Amino acid sequence: MSEETRCYRPLIIGRRGAVAANHPLAAQAGLLALRAGGNAADAAVATALALAVVEPMMSGLGGDGFYHVFDQASGRAVVFNGTGPAPQAATPERYAAGIPRTGPLSASVPGMLGGLAAMHREYGRLPWAELCAEAIRLAREGFGATPHYRHFAAEHLATLRADRRSAAALLNDGNAPSAGRHIVQPELARSLEEIAADGAECFYRGALAQRLTAGCAEAGTLIAEADLAEFHAEIQQPIAIDYRGLTVLEAPPNSTGFVLLEELKIVENFDLKAMGLGSADLVHVLVEAKKLAFADRERWAADPRTISAPLAELLSASYAARLAARIDMKRAAPTTAIADAAGDTTYFCTADGEGNAVSGIQSINSAWGSGVTAGGTGILLNNRMAYWHLDPAHPNHLRPGRRVRHTMNPPLVLKDGKLWAVFGTPGADNQVQINLQVLTAMVDFGLDPQQVAEMPRWSAASPRRFAASFSAAAIRSIPSAISRGHAASKSSAATRPGCCWPAPTRAAMAGPSPGNAWKLLPCGRKPAHTPEARPTVGRCRLERYAALTPRFRADRRKRPGIFQPTPPNCRFRRPPAQPPATRCSRPRTNDRGRSAAPCGTCCPESATVHAEHCANPARR
Repeated sequence: MSEETRCYRPLIIGRRGAVAANHPLAAQAGLLALRAGGNAADAAVATALALAVVEPMMSGLGGDGFYHVFDQASGRAVVFNGTGPAPQAATPERYAAGIPRTGPLSASVPGMLGGLAAMHREYGRLPWAELCAEAIRLAREGFGATPHYRHFAAEHLATLRADRRSAAALLNDGNAPSAGRHIVQPELARSLEEIAADGAECFYRGALAQRLTAGCAEAGTLIAEADLAEFHAEIQQPIAIDYRGLTVLEAPPNSTGFVLLEELKIVENFDLKAMGLGSADLVHVLVEAKKLAFADRERWAADPRTISAPLAELLSASYAARLAARIDMKRAAPTTAIADAAGDTTYFCTADGEGNAVSGIQSINSAWGSGVTAGGTGILLNNRMAYWHLDPAHPNHLRPGRRVRHTMNPPLVLKDGKLWAVFGTPGADNQVQINLQVLTAMVDFGLDPQQVAEMPRWSAASPRRFAASFSAAAIRSIPSAISRGHAASKSSAATRPGCCWPAPTRAAMAGPSPGNAWKLLPCGRKPAHTPEARPTVGRCRLERYAALTPRFRADRRKRPGIFQPTPPNCRFRRPPAQPPATRCSRPRTNDRGRSAAPCGTCCPESATVHAEHCANPARR
């Protein structure tokens, strides 16, 4: 634990178990399983099923998942691969006109429930029906729509409105529900009751399977009864590396977990601690390592039945050393563009008092998946077909019955054969980038899970560009990173990492405090959300976002240093005192509704320098 990094939420510590999830009702379902005498696997099943109800835009019974289990008694880790293949009717010829991103033809065979059932058969302790109870209750009695739910519903209204069943179940009279609006899914509740009574087998080879495929046919998907009947979750051995004395385990392909391991082996060749947390050198090395590992991902990540990746070579110390030697500390390496991947996934992790843990991740690909609900089952189908390629030379060239590459990856970390950490994040291509930053922060800099969840972080998605969310203490490193060839902007993603070490934590992808995120843009570029702001010539511009919590406002006077490290030439820097005649006289109202000081001279109660609103031309 780093004593120097302060958090805005306490580090949660427990002895008998922990659950971290994107939704509190899902985390509560997992905790109820632990309190009923269940283990980490039981808690994972209950959490996963509850997430399928309360977070339908991210995952569900119509989607896929990976569940990585560590069993303390045997010292063994196992991956349960619950990702479904392309339907047998999904031939390249069928998609000659292109693969749609949403709609009936974007759905592939769902595998999530098969993965959960396989995990429960191997490691579960409580009865299956008992673990389904909380999800059934949430579907039947309903839950309040969160602002997060409303945001995704509003953003993807066209996807949901295209299917009358989806619109009826998930919208409010065809519109995004307001926060707190009751969401009830009676048809999904009936399907869950059937799964609770008959087991997951009925989903693939029972009465529910027949109703599901009938609904799929009615909607126009390619999923047939034979596709479900032939599906079985795969039980896999994890892949592993040593990183500074710890054993880091990941899911093998068709997961891209090997990319995280390769990144770690590359950066192991550098003294990250000496560079300093948040420094330009550290950001540069991690971004460059990501580029090198992603090049191998584009070549080797696929269904192992299609292409066998040379993992022993890719994860070897000698290969990593050769890649590390290619990193120029003064210049960013050029990269080629890669297609954007959907980032609407949910991650959770569970741990029990016996030392067992589950790292779980599940998704329906894009937000709300295909947007298609299969008949009267209430099951929203994925749009995983959108990940396939039609280029015959691509490793993920469409092949019926094969699994496509998944960005989902569920890490686990052991120390001397015992659980040390379980962590992960949603976010498509961002996953292995965020996980890299999380683990290096814990291992190389000694941060605890809460500090890691709140720390600034970056993600690089396109050539020579990375999105960043940095604190005042780290902001001075960004110009140096840009001078090496990187371009930076504020990240728009709201990735929520989960981490148990051994306690749960969750936080939005942001700076080290709510509202203390910064954005740096190249000269002359205009921030998308402030169209009225004029570009600054000859230097980069910084913009502060301040939406401070009451607790942070109360702490502000005690901790003035958090606002101080501003570059001296920044136009948003608090100016020195000036005679009244030269100051802007436009009044402002601060965040407590009181009269505030004029623009650019924030009073102690005000959180923001309102320079962009200043009417004084001299101050512009």
